[in-house]
Amino acid sequence: MDILGPWTLLLASFLFCLLFLSAWKKKEKLPPGPTPLPFIGNLLQVNTKDMYQSLMKIREKYGPVYTIHLGPRRVVVLCGYNAVKEALVNQSEEFGGRGEQATFDWLFRGYGLGFSNGERAKQLRLFSITTLRNFGMGKRSVEERILEETHFLLESLRETKSAPFDPTYTLSRTVCNIISSIAFGDRFEYEDQEFHSLLSMMLGSLQFTCTSWGQLYDMFSGVMQYLPGPQHKAFKQLLGLEKFIMEKAKAQEETLDPNSPRDFIDCFLVKMQQEKENTNTEFFLKNLVMTTLTIFFAGTESISTTLRYGFLLLLKYPEVEEKVHEEIERVIGSNRTPNMDDRPLMPYTDAVIHEIQRFTNMFPSGVARCVTRDTQFRGYTIPKGTEVFPMLGSVLTDAQHFARPDVFDPQHFLDEKGQFKKNEAFMPFSAGKRYCLGEQLARKELFLIFTSILQNFRFKSPIPSEQIDISPMLIREKYGPVFTIHLGPRRVVVLCGYDAVKEALVDQAEEFSGRGEQATFDWLFRGYGVVFSNGERAKQLRRFSITTLRNFGMGRRSIEDRIMDPLPAGIPEGNKKRTL
Repeated sequence: MDILGPWTLLLASFLFCLLFLSAWKKKEKLPPGPTPLPFIGNLLQVNTKDMYQSLMKIREKYGPVYTIHLGPRRVVVLCGYNAVKEALVNQSEEFGGRGEQATFDWLFRGYGLGFSNGERAKQLRLFSITTLRNFGMGKRSVEERILEETHFLLESLRETKSAPFDPTYTLSRTVCNIISSIAFGDRFEYEDQEFHSLLSMMLGSLQFTCTSWGQLYDMFSGVMQYLPGPQHKAFKQLLGLEKFIMEKAKAQEETLDPNSPRDFIDCFLVKMQQEKENTNTEFFLKNLVMTTLTIFFAGTESISTTLRYGFLLLLKYPEVEEKVHEEIERVIGSNRTPNMDDRPLMPYTDAVIHEIQRFTNMFPSGVARCVTRDTQFRGYTIPKGTEVFPMLGSVLTDAQHFARPDVFDPQHFLDEKGQFKKNEAFMPFSAGKRYCLGEQLARKELFLIFTSILQNFRFKSPIPSEQIDISPMLIREKYGPVFTIHLGPRRVVVLCGYDAVKEALVDQAEEFSGRGEQATFDWLFRGYGVVFSNGERAKQLRRFSITTLRNFGMGRRSIEDRIMDPLPAGIPEGNKKRTL
């Protein structure tokens, strides 16, 4: 029996693999794709640090529509403008379901506007679009809110007195305050600790989803939710956001005037009162909190990141910035604030903003969809519930629609007369039934904040523009050449680039001369020897070793002689000269 046990397990595993492959082969009507392994799917064929590029590389073999297995998740991937448009626009009803996003699904659980499906999604979406429009989306009142908040932003920028600074929180709090004025009816002071906590929780949970661990959690959430790891910090942040909005909603409920709603939450509370007798209503407190939270997520980080990256692009291409300045001076001047009536008169600025959005490529893999019923698509059959990745990044870099897709070039949105031209492949807000409902608000924010800043300031880089790196964001590019990272329990300060490394290792050599941890070798050396010791031990052993090696010929001819020693006798001459 002792021998039979392992063989039985091996046989069972073999049969399981055969059954798995047999079942997979029967899915011949699905788009083609790489053969998955049991449980892990195609995990070995993707890089979780850069999922988008991994999926685009697989496209080279299987074409613009293919199937991939991310762990137990079966996903149909759509690449390029034609495939994405056919699905999201031409067959919008079938491709209108919301796919899985495990981190956020842990909190939302199908509630709210962003992560619901079916009748709930339809009702909440219709209500949200109507309410936001009535509160000024597409009208002047929201424009005034944006300009009011932009005024506070400009004052904050002036306080820097032209010194270098990190604009991450500066821009995030500006955009977040615009959403706050719509959702809560009021803005936060920039130094408000509650406001900082809100931003920190929002940014932290979003950043987790972009990490390798976040990508793995998306694939194996059923197991990983019970394991230790950074996902629990993201869960804590999401719970903090839920609590924050829940408290706001309950406080506003106590002072609600149904005849004079002050903001989005008030409008939802009024709708809840109107439908309190409807047993099938979708207007209850849980949906209120989750819908408001969705609006905050959708409306804050995407816009602030686009602006931040846009300003980096202007530093890289100062000639573009100069043309924008010229157009602002010609159309707006310096004696009044910009407004949305200026946009049709400023084709170059409008083209630059569009190109920033295209080049920034905020959501390259789009937001996951799922098909709402068995769907015929390009001769394939996609079963109901199958997830779909509309690769928006592949649309924004489609060579059939953008002459130089990998180059930042505002000419992509200008005609031969220098007038603004639309491009049908411009889909940063997605398309179809699940397009971003905040698109109009986002367009206003981008134009008004962008032009207001450039009307008042010019950008200057401490390094030449040709040395500015605009490649996709790495940790260094977000936090600069000196940053702190935690590798498990190890806290590490990372130095990047010549200047930072020289300042540490040469200019402050004494302070930075300690030997760091290398756990594998430390297991043996335990602080002994010349390499893995510190303090006085390291100094004495290093001085002795250098002196001894020098006395034995380091830097003298005896070492050179040893290196140049002839090959041992007996080796044939023909073998003495070899090519590496």
